[in-house]
Amino acid sequence: MAADELDEVKADTLTDDTLTDNEPEVEDDRLNLEVNVESPSACERHVTVTVAREDIDRYLDNAYNDLMPTANVPGFRIGRAPRKLVESQFKKDVGEQIKGSLLMDSLGQISDEQDFTAIGEPDVNVDSLEIPQEGPMTFEFNIEVRPDFEMPQWKGLKLKRAVRDFTDEDVDQQLEKMLTRFGQLVPHEGPAAVGDYLTVNMVSSLDDKQLASAQELVMRIRPTLSFPDGQLEGFDKLIDGAKADDKRSAKVELTDDAPNEEVRGKTVDIEFEVLEVKKLKLPELTEDFLKEMGDFETEEKLREAIQANLQRQLEYEQQQQIRGQITASLTEAADWELPQGLLKRQSARELERSVMELRRAGFSEEEIRARENLLQQNSAASTEKGLKEHFILERIAEEANIEAEEGDFQKEIFLIAAQSGESPRRVRAQIEKRGMMDVLQNQIIERKVLELVQGEAKFKDEPFVPEPMDVEAVHLAAGGEGGSNVPDATADETDAETTEAEVS
Repeated sequence: MAADELDEVKADTLTDDTLTDNEPEVEDDRLNLEVNVESPSACERHVTVTVAREDIDRYLDNAYNDLMPTANVPGFRIGRAPRKLVESQFKKDVGEQIKGSLLMDSLGQISDEQDFTAIGEPDVNVDSLEIPQEGPMTFEFNIEVRPDFEMPQWKGLKLKRAVRDFTDEDVDQQLEKMLTRFGQLVPHEGPAAVGDYLTVNMVSSLDDKQLASAQELVMRIRPTLSFPDGQLEGFDKLIDGAKADDKRSAKVELTDDAPNEEVRGKTVDIEFEVLEVKKLKLPELTEDFLKEMGDFETEEKLREAIQANLQRQLEYEQQQQIRGQITASLTEAADWELPQGLLKRQSARELERSVMELRRAGFSEEEIRARENLLQQNSAASTEKGLKEHFILERIAEEANIEAEEGDFQKEIFLIAAQSGESPRRVRAQIEKRGMMDVLQNQIIERKVLELVQGEAKFKDEPFVPEPMDVEAVHLAAGGEGGSNVPDATADETDAETTEAEVS
């Protein structure tokens, strides 16, 4: 049960200043709890709770008082049976009822009184919990909490900021990237070169045991071929000059975060069978095509839109660099260990958050895939770093009373929708369906905190040099997904959805 869920079950109470002279004082019905908290690690608490017998009897008495008027006991009219018979008849049902009430009220009170902030649900074994015939009731649970730490100094940081005035050449390069989404692939009889496209069958193996395969996978020849669990450097040199029916082999060292635990850190063999070489034919910027791309009236309007998108991407890079500097400074002393279970559960959320930020910043799906693979290759490290950053930024947000407002959500969703080409309403529905609104909320709050920290910082501007698009990404894990069955992927399944008529 998370902290916000615990809050929902807290009993409503009135403070002294809400009482008037004509209102009776409200009796304090808080439980007489004995709570023992142990700290196995910075983010874990083992809690043992003892509920006093007097509270158990009080809950039982109240439950039977509520039941008496409607109790149906054979041989008696409804509501007229003796108390002892009612207690005997409904002992089990009432016991289950007050067990749940005592548990919920205890957890709510602990949430009020303890000085830790829960970030997960308590693992209470409700089935094993029994209301004792005599004496107190004891139960225990483990819960993940936000670590306690001394807040670092965040005002007056000295930061570097990337700046760039985009040129016509920058716009030309970005325009070419955009046009590849609408280009046509045409067969090429000659040898393959950098920038060409290949249709390949790909197989990975270790010690002659097949791990994964992909049929008719379309990929562009770039210096690096990126998998979720490793990278093949020099892919362009490996494939250079290849023709249909050629086979090329390479080795890829898998990361320690590879999905297939059995082959983590090992080096696997990759074989490419070239089925076809293709070249990309870019479309002409005709009046009809400009309208298809985004209802642009002229090429100049398109170039202006590209300039604006480049500026959004620069702002993203600025924020990432500044965030990295801020969080590196703030987390310098954050040497607390995070539970492996927490890291494993949060890794997917951290990836979703990063992808959402990239879409907001206007990056293409091709660029997002490349960055997504890099994040997956370093999943544990990036998740641990992200969580430590989150805990510190969350503390600053609480101290500064920073919250996410509805207008903030609308702005974020609008920017994501503008990149995806879908309506803001549809994008919001998709985010809500996937349970990602809390991720979006954290993203908004963290961005506001970073803006607050930047407002108190001192900057030194440095020129920004965009990274070249040297990475081709596929979503097929080179080491497979684990298990006994060898995954057999198609181009669609690996998100390399390139067809004869279109390049994504």
